[in-house]
Amino acid sequence: MTTPTHSRLPGPGGAAVLGGILRRGFLDEIGRQWRAHGDTFEVRVGPKRMVLVVHPDAVRDVHLTQRRSFDKVASYDGVRHYLTGEGLIASTGELWKRQRKLMAPFFTPRAVQTYAALMLADADRVVARWDALARAGRTVDMGEEMMELTASIILRAVFSTAADDDIVRLKSRVETMIRHATARALVPVPDQVPTPANRRYRAARDEVHAYIERVIAQRRALMASGQAVPDDLLSRLMEARDGDGRPMGESLLRDESITLFFAGHETTARTLAATWAVLAEHPDVAARLHSELDAELGDEPITLAALNRLPYTLQVAKEVLRLYPAAPFYMRDAVEPVELGGYTLASGTPVMLTPYWTHRHPDFWDDPERFDPDRFTPQAEAARHPQAYFPFATGERVCIGNHFSLLESHLLLAVLARRFMPGLVGPAPRWVMAGVLSPEGGLPMVIRRR
Repeated sequence: MTTPTHSRLPGPGGAAVLGGILRRGFLDEIGRQWRAHGDTFEVRVGPKRMVLVVHPDAVRDVHLTQRRSFDKVASYDGVRHYLTGEGLIASTGELWKRQRKLMAPFFTPRAVQTYAALMLADADRVVARWDALARAGRTVDMGEEMMELTASIILRAVFSTAADDDIVRLKSRVETMIRHATARALVPVPDQVPTPANRRYRAARDEVHAYIERVIAQRRALMASGQAVPDDLLSRLMEARDGDGRPMGESLLRDESITLFFAGHETTARTLAATWAVLAEHPDVAARLHSELDAELGDEPITLAALNRLPYTLQVAKEVLRLYPAAPFYMRDAVEPVELGGYTLASGTPVMLTPYWTHRHPDFWDDPERFDPDRFTPQAEAARHPQAYFPFATGERVCIGNHFSLLESHLLLAVLARRFMPGLVGPAPRWVMAGVLSPEGGLPMVIRRR
């Protein structure tokens, strides 16, 4: 732990940072403040005060060495209220410990491999669709393409009976909920005010809740009658028991189902969309990726075992996660007075972790803006500070779906890049913070066969 040397944090006042955000955007303004004030600094955005930390040592302290001093408290009230309820992302205390222990066996590296066949089946559907798009020379929004693909995969993994129409509808409704939760954090319009946004949110929330509750009721009826039930995540959640033999309650089953969908498609979709843009911008990386796929796979069907022969493909996905983490910033709250980065923080201080900028810290990354998948050879990974790279957070609250997401990215990239090389339409995208990392104005690309 760093010995505190200062009592007052450096950083700009509220008007200064707010003006910079309006002029330059959140990502660039936070980077500017970091370069001006160092690895630990304070900002005020309107009435909100928060401390930002960039150095991997501070990341380690928040998540590991001083983890009992931080939790997801006030900063996650909006996520709990508008999106995930008491699902694993936002729950705290004994409830979080119970749920994490209960759900962890479903997300080990071996456990998530059971979903490879499902991922491959959805990837094959995209191959057929992209063949037609390539023949027609069609332009698509790559973000939407990847969102639809990963939404289908996670919904079939959770609710194996989900129909295509259900997938499209639920994806749209959950994304409405996500947008509302993000906007509500910036402009807190009271829930009871009948604005169009509030009405859209309530309609989307009610439809998502009703769908999940109906599927749970149907699954319970199957179980009660002794009939076989699908071996999907919902069945596993319903059959799971904690150390005292207790199952999840109905509302918690619903909340965890929403959480799995929210976390299980958004991040991977954005990673894959960014990957296609990066490959279009870096033909040398694309050529090396294609060389590996051609040499190791040829025309044989892609299998789970074949991924072991595709290390560079996985390195590409990891380097995309370094430069374009879907969650470029996230919060923790100090729950007691604590020393961090050489400063003493009061209880209740919101702390913002910054994967986007930590992944670009020049003390830990040579030429940090350069895209280089060789940063993720086993030797390079072993030599690096363990908290210099944390696209899924780190410590005991590391994202439970990280193995699912990496497997999905590795497999889908292998299937699609073997046959296609999408091209950018217009200039390279500008990435902005819009709740999550997003290409400003979308990501138009033309599908081309190799």
